Amino acid sequence: MRKLRIGTRGSRLALAQTHIVLDLLSQETPGLGAQIQVVKTTGDRLPPEKRGETDGKGAFTDEIESLLIRGRIDLAVHSMKDLSVEVGSGLVIAATPVRGDPRDALVTSGGQGLADLRKGAILGTSSMRRRAQLLNMRNDLRLVDLHGNVETRISKMHRLGLDGVVLAAAGLDRLSLGDVITRRFSTDEVVPAAGQGTLAVEIREGDEELAKIVSRINDDRTMRASRCERAFARATGGDCYVPVGAYAADDGRSLTLTGMIASPDGEHLLKRTMTATDAEGLGETLALEMLQDGGAGILVRAGT
Repeated sequence: MRKLRIGTRGSRLALAQTHIVLDLLSQETPGLGAQIQVVKTTGDRLPPEKRGETDGKGAFTDEIESLLIRGRIDLAVHSMKDLSVEVGSGLVIAATPVRGDPRDALVTSGGQGLADLRKGAILGTSSMRRRAQLLNMRNDLRLVDLHGNVETRISKMHRLGLDGVVLAAAGLDRLSLGDVITRRFSTDEVVPAAGQGTLAVEIREGDEELAKIVSRINDDRTMRASRCERAFARATGGDCYVPVGAYAADDGRSLTLTGMIASPDGEHLLKRTMTATDAEGLGETLALEMLQDGGAGILVRAGT
């Protein structure tokens, strides 16, 4: 049996996620050999304070996809929300294991919930989507840019005297840091980024042997939800620098998608929910409806 070369970023979270995938593959295919190859991406080479200047999500995936296309690695493990809505030419997302917690999480220095934070409390986040929804909930908050790995951002919260930070719950859980979470926002309160909490296993198109192996760890509901959310993000032009969110729940018969489009200051926020059976069709239809119902104007104000 072939020995797989798995490409991933080198952060603790990226490696933890890669080991989740590797463990699942090993359980489903006993005797499977694998070697993890750490890849330093453009985003990783930049200091945390400069990462907001990178050109879209590809800054954290392009180098990995390039190695995959050239046959230097056999598969790649990504956080789905880091992947561009169009994967590299000749590549395919072959599996999405069962989704982690898709919600956003509040971590505060004093253990308070959002409503209990002082007036003018300072929260750190690098996400325009989180910023807009938090300001819509409490317009007195002060939001500051905060970049870096999960542990770096929590450390900066204490070092800079911030009242709190907002992070993806799944990342904290996968690093065994779930106990620091003060509050997990519902997916309606703070609509997640498309693909948040989902792992994407990417391979070369046409590698049938590997596709068969990887398919054993795929969760159909997670895959359908991912396609739905990514279709919404694609249709709205959403990425990590645009205040757009999408969350799809799959009950096995149909999907219910909640979409969110906001202005960066949170003053204008449009949220809609729709249910259908066709994953990508639902994402595209809801996006079009929201763009026609004021979403396009909101995105113009957001500078997209």
